[in-house]
Amino acid sequence: MKDAGEEILHEKEIVTQGGRFSLVLSSRDLGTAYPGMILYTLRVFCGDAVIARFRTNTFEYPPSSTIAARDAAIAKADEWEHDLVSGHSEFLEPQDIPVAGGHPGPAPDVLILQGSPRAQGNCSILAAWAQDQATRDGFSADVVYLDDLIIRGCIGCYQCYNTGTCTFEDDMTGLIGQVRGARLMIVCTPVYTNTVPGMLKIFLDRCQAWHAEQVITGAVAQGKRGLLFAVAGRKGEENFACVTSVVHAFMRHLRIHPSGTVLFDDLDRTRDIRQVPGAEDRIRNAVKAALRTGKERDALLRA
Repeated sequence: MKDAGEEILHEKEIVTQGGRFSLVLSSRDLGTAYPGMILYTLRVFCGDAVIARFRTNTFEYPPSSTIAARDAAIAKADEWEHDLVSGHSEFLEPQDIPVAGGHPGPAPDVLILQGSPRAQGNCSILAAWAQDQATRDGFSADVVYLDDLIIRGCIGCYQCYNTGTCTFEDDMTGLIGQVRGARLMIVCTPVYTNTVPGMLKIFLDRCQAWHAEQVITGAVAQGKRGLLFAVAGRKGEENFACVTSVVHAFMRHLRIHPSGTVLFDDLDRTRDIRQVPGAEDRIRNAVKAALRTGKERDALLRA
């Protein structure tokens, strides 16, 4: 009657004219994700079947909130008990919240995120080289232009840690399925004000829902790799410090192993990435290496 890692806090049998029900309130420590995060789950059982479910967690409630997660769960238990005894069971179906199962959706082998809003800029050229190389090596590869999608910004509600899914239903839902299923993710980005462009940052933040899914289901990503290709107008590797920090932190957070970084600076002067000697070979070799293992991969990385 409980999931792994849960502790039952309260359990009550309720007998009504409509049948016999069990009301069970449990807690689960999610401190490995965030210190002090506790998930409370209230379930209504009819026999062994869960016919209603309510979840809330401690991080949903900001410091100025007048109610805490545990209090909210207890209040919901009292409300449901009253409704069951009174014969008001309309709440059962709407509160039956599904939890993400962690199964890969339709996805290419290689997912390439074009993080620049400029559809024909240097990042698009990098993305095209990467896609072509993956295809030559026998892998399916898709390029996603993030600025073509409708994706709302994360609002920090932490409700994804209740169900493993985001409260917003937009283009990010399908994109997370692709991220989940791809073996290699490639991020192509320019440097905007020393960091990533706005839509790419929105994407990175909204992937928090996939992290929540991994935490709740235990279906941790395995064997996934990530590449970062970035361009900057100004000269000097220091211009990439924030971009590399942000993207690599994002990858590690989702258990995606950063497997290569290719940076091109001084493009305000050069303008066209295709005029940079060896640029295309560096991109192609990075893709080849990320899709291979062992000595063959090491040789490509040294090329």
